[in-house]
Amino acid sequence: IGQRSLHSKRPRQRGGILMIEDVQRLIDDALAETPPGRRVWVALSGGLDSSLLLTLAARAAHRHPRPLYALHVDHGLQAASAEFIRHCHRLCDRLGVPLFIERVSVDVTAGRGLEGAAREARYAAFAARLSAGDTLWLAQHRRDQAETWLLAALRGSGMRGLAGMPRERDWAGSRVVRPLRELPRARLEREAEAIGLGWVEDPSNVDETLDRNFLRHRVLPLLESRWPRAEASLARSATLAGEADGLLGELAALDLTACGSDPGRLALPALKALSAPRRRLLIRYACQCLGLP
Repeated sequence: IGQRSLHSKRPRQRGGILMIEDVQRLIDDALAETPPGRRVWVALSGGLDSSLLLTLAARAAHRHPRPLYALHVDHGLQAASAEFIRHCHRLCDRLGVPLFIERVSVDVTAGRGLEGAAREARYAAFAARLSAGDTLWLAQHRRDQAETWLLAALRGSGMRGLAGMPRERDWAGSRVVRPLRELPRARLEREAEAIGLGWVEDPSNVDETLDRNFLRHRVLPLLESRWPRAEASLARSATLAGEADGLLGELAALDLTACGSDPGRLALPALKALSAPRRRLLIRYACQCLGLP
């Protein structure tokens, strides 16, 4: 457990400029882009990434006032969860940010695997707490994006999967934003150290039976030993795939109009006139419009 006092050391400087400055400006800009009065929730696990995001968001809120809240989801999967909650309470008390705890049950019998089931439970908790028009901030960074791209590629995913995590998107009546998505994890570590930030380490992060951890500890370091910019390149590929997926969505919307505009009832003559790849694209798009998996 990596616990450090929030005020245990003075911020380091580089060339006379605080190392935190650029990242803080990034968060200030992200908060300023949020419409005034809209509630902003930070998903707070208690780890380095989310603890740093909440700390910088709290500072930004002094310059760009927005209602700011922290939301911790307790999956109940390990004994250390009580320590996560205690850390979240201490951090939020120090920052003056209201904290809400959501306890969930993770169903590992539904065939999605532990990681998939935990993610589904977590998003269900987000949906239960957020109101329409709220903004949810997630602390994923560039390495998370690279791992997501690799996982999608290994599953044989198409453009939607290879696009990874969008920086922002509409979801369940709310707005999901990842302000740190373009930053490498090493940069976040430096920023956290620069302000003496405290956080907790999740013991499950070293469990290499989990796919993401295996990629993080074995595959990516091996790739970077030969291609030092592997993480950045994979994340860039995800960005380009996201652009391509957006263009495919525009094409599918045009084809849906040509097929009658009703995603639940596609006109067969127009559908049959499309090439096989465009038919598949349109049917996937129709399922997406209908909220079907």
